[in-house]
Amino acid sequence: MKLLRSRILRRTREAIKRYRLIAPGDAVLIALSGGKDSMALVDVLSEVRRHNNRNFHLAAVHVKMANIDYRADFSYLEQFCAQREVPFFVVEAAFEPDRNPGRTPCFLCSWTRRKHLFEFAQCKGFNRIAFGHHQDDLLRTAMMNLTYSGSFSTMPARLTMNKMPLTLIRPLCLQREADLVDWARGMGIHSLDKTCPYDHESTRTAIVSVLEQMERLNPESRHSLWHALEKQGALIEGDFVP
Repeated sequence: MKLLRSRILRRTREAIKRYRLIAPGDAVLIALSGGKDSMALVDVLSEVRRHNNRNFHLAAVHVKMANIDYRADFSYLEQFCAQREVPFFVVEAAFEPDRNPGRTPCFLCSWTRRKHLFEFAQCKGFNRIAFGHHQDDLLRTAMMNLTYSGSFSTMPARLTMNKMPLTLIRPLCLQREADLVDWARGMGIHSLDKTCPYDHESTRTAIVSVLEQMERLNPESRHSLWHALEKQGALIEGDFVP
């Protein structure tokens, strides 16, 4: 477990340095969903902050959707954050059904979460929002966009917003999901229990299978795809203001 945490910390530091995700004086708000990835992000960023003499501010927020069936102990999330000296907040939101067939419940839920997250961050003076997406998430998104949209793009490691003073960052972008699964198991993490009435098998599941087949054909395919994204400039969007 010690070696695993060390590897996760090392890759996070590398991502922060390579993509210039956090600078001294930044105020970073972690989007804490309650899953293994965002929990790992709280853990590792608190460790990065400690090793950097607390030269950036760190807090976490959970956006709770009032009309989605949650069964979660938010005191557990608060305690988890408190043990790492990370302030924790809960913001409640909801979305209404939409008659526009192009605006699915999943789209509305995601859009509403982001809206409240961005508003909270600006209200509290944060200039960075950190998401727990790992490398597998970014690679899957790239393959989905290539397959269904005809574009070679993904969720960037760093995205500077144009219409608001916020930069979105993904410090776990160099982490393999398998390592985060092992971390959660070793830490005894129990994730937020959420039953979504709109949850169903998606195209993302099929893309996972495609990427697994690619790695069986070539174990280095993950790295090849990642380097292609870097060459394309898909991992950094917008101007960086240190």
